[in-house]
Amino acid sequence: MSYVDEVYERVVAQNPAQPEFHQAVKEVLESLRVVIEENEEEYRKEALLERLTTPERQILFRVPWVDDKGQVQVNNGFRVQFNSAIGPYKGGLRFHPSVTLGTIKFLGFEQIFKNSLTSLPIGGGKGGSDFDPKGKSDKEVMKFCQSFMTELYRHVGADTDVPAGDIGVGGREIGFLYGQYKRITGLYEGVLTGKGLTYGGSLARTQATGYGLIYFLDAMLRANGKALAGQTVAVSGAGNVAIYAIEKAQQLGAKPVTCTDSTGWIYDPEGIDVALLKEVKEVKRARLTAYAEARPSAVYHEGKGVWSTKCNIACPCATQNELNLDDAKMLYENGCYCVAEGANMPTTLEATQFIQSKGMLFSPGKASNAGGVATSALEMSQNSERLSWSFEEVDSKLKGIMENIFRSVDEAAKKYGKEGDYVAGANIAGFLKVAEAMKAQGIV
Repeated sequence: MSYVDEVYERVVAQNPAQPEFHQAVKEVLESLRVVIEENEEEYRKEALLERLTTPERQILFRVPWVDDKGQVQVNNGFRVQFNSAIGPYKGGLRFHPSVTLGTIKFLGFEQIFKNSLTSLPIGGGKGGSDFDPKGKSDKEVMKFCQSFMTELYRHVGADTDVPAGDIGVGGREIGFLYGQYKRITGLYEGVLTGKGLTYGGSLARTQATGYGLIYFLDAMLRANGKALAGQTVAVSGAGNVAIYAIEKAQQLGAKPVTCTDSTGWIYDPEGIDVALLKEVKEVKRARLTAYAEARPSAVYHEGKGVWSTKCNIACPCATQNELNLDDAKMLYENGCYCVAEGANMPTTLEATQFIQSKGMLFSPGKASNAGGVATSALEMSQNSERLSWSFEEVDSKLKGIMENIFRSVDEAAKKYGKEGDYVAGANIAGFLKVAEAMKAQGIV
């Protein structure tokens, strides 16, 4: 049995009932097979893959808090510090009922390669809780965040582990978490990113993941003789990633026509009205039905089905495994030639394989979704220097980083005989940097 297969079997055996983590490891190891087989004896002797797929630290804790009725509630808290070979752990916190240890491990594992691709000195980690901020008052969210940080604070720090936001964790939650960290430690440092602009946050951080996705997509299209301008784009999600991907795509001449939330989706043939979408989701925190009510051209559909829309480009920006094999087939039959991931692993393995088999362009989230963490690292730099850069300066750096990521992904794919396979290119480029750092630092 090959070393790759041995390690995958070991991961499945040692991490039962964690299908997302198994999926992420399998996808990475399969695309790394050509690199690993070239160095199999060395990697096996040093157990490099075993160390790569085993978190350095897994922190599990309870989070007790009191709701507005005086009832004590208890949630589970997680922080997985996966790999620090190239820098302090860096990765978001996700607050959502679906969060489990397996979810956090899959996200943390992906984060290793994503962070490596940015070329910035940040390692991979992820955290969160099965707490659901939806429907909670600001006071309840504050109480939960303060309790969560009361445990987490001892495991994080500006040079140790720097969490950020993710699903369910926006500016409000980051503010409460940061306030409690500062209160407990007495330290005013860059321990969290995604902070408010009045206390160390970075301009363009809110837009970063969505903008970064479109910058990567634009570079990929240009490298393949295509242009973004004039293309019809189907987007899923209605959070930061989706909203600002839609905004930047429009700025570059494309026409995004869809967005989704947990209850349904919008089709707007005239193009999504970004100002209205921001009003509905960021200000009113309402459902997309409110968008349809205010926009005569828009049609609201209950449930799933966004990938049945005719489009040239699809950008899944909501959550993991939202685009399955049937969805991929619908996209292909409707003339879609490109899928660019804005979320973390939003396309199932079967759907990814189908998309690639049909010659469609495909960018994996660990590359095209890296704009958020890249700008978080820029926020860390500003905090360290006690500086604040302009929006234009941060945005320019972000664009350069995303274009460099595409180049490194493209070059790695070509070098190993996989031209056009950006999944393999991203995994190889991200892996090689981490592997060299791990070897240089000994068996730790």
